[in-house]
Amino acid sequence: MKVKYSYLPRQFANIDGLLKNIKSFVKTGDFTLGKPLDQFEKKFAKLMNSKYAIGVNSGTDAIKLSLKAHGIGVGDEVITAANTFVATVGAINELGAKPVFVDCDNTFCMNADLVEKAITSKTKAIVPVHFTGYMTNMKKINKIAKKNNLVVIEDACQSILAAQEGKIAGTWGAAGCFSLHPLKNLNVWSDGGVIITDSSKLNAKLRLLRNHGLKNRDEIQIMGFNSRLDTIQAVVGNWLIPQTKKIAEQRIKNAKYYDKNFSKITQITIPPRPKGMKIVYHLYVVFAQNRDELLKFCHKKKIEAKIHYPIPLYQQEALKFLSYKKGSFPVTDYHSKNIITFPVDQHLSKDELNYVIKTVKEFYAKK
Repeated sequence: MKVKYSYLPRQFANIDGLLKNIKSFVKTGDFTLGKPLDQFEKKFAKLMNSKYAIGVNSGTDAIKLSLKAHGIGVGDEVITAANTFVATVGAINELGAKPVFVDCDNTFCMNADLVEKAITSKTKAIVPVHFTGYMTNMKKINKIAKKNNLVVIEDACQSILAAQEGKIAGTWGAAGCFSLHPLKNLNVWSDGGVIITDSSKLNAKLRLLRNHGLKNRDEIQIMGFNSRLDTIQAVVGNWLIPQTKKIAEQRIKNAKYYDKNFSKITQITIPPRPKGMKIVYHLYVVFAQNRDELLKFCHKKKIEAKIHYPIPLYQQEALKFLSYKKGSFPVTDYHSKNIITFPVDQHLSKDELNYVIKTVKEFYAKK
């Protein structure tokens, strides 16, 4: 049996309705900031219990534009998580600001208890990363931010519909940033992103920033970027968005099934599942003994397991300029050596889930 990591061929196996929508849209020629984008933004805002949603061209730009709108730039410091995808740091770096890392805990998110130690006179913002489908402790983050007069921009790219005490990821800070990358829980056919906010002032500024700063066709109000979400991708988004809650529910169901079975394997450790937190499992990650050998065994058995990520971000060649020494973030380092990610998507059959479980049991039975 083969258990693939990418579910896209299954997700788009029957798209007659979508292709019909695209064909109708193409005839309008409404390709830039068109009506389907406006429709998608309204649907997304409603889904997230937010007043406004602004479609941009990537999750990276969602973070960048949100920081830019708050005046973050050269010489400023932005605190973020040590274990995240490079896009989080890339967005900060593009503005000329300096990323400042904080180690994680075993939910894979920033350890909020370590944040205050990282604050300096140059700190202007905190970008908590809701990694793998978990959420950072936003009550603590917001308390620290308020005390130190810092803006909070949430990187919720991996955690659409995750929630803490019933409040959705992305709605805790000044803005919430999401990715529509093809492998995200709500996806389109290319890169794409969305920013949510309850601020009418921020909403207006972000709409200028994403479209060259144009007030209208002939007037440039501020200097901005070319960062619009393509309207044709909004057509895809409009087709998929009604499925978003069901996708989250099925991933949660699959993760619970994994948890129930993997908890019986002594060499596997399930991460904490905090009460009051809705985890949406963009990634299903566990701690595994003999991780590298297990990964090879899974690949041999045609299970497309992965590691997120084998080289900590702060140790990457491209980020040497930050001057962090090896061992600066011990929890992140531990994760890089001991975690493994198994397919958990909404299209997996019970047979496929059982095959993954059986394979892991088989590996450890040989040890």
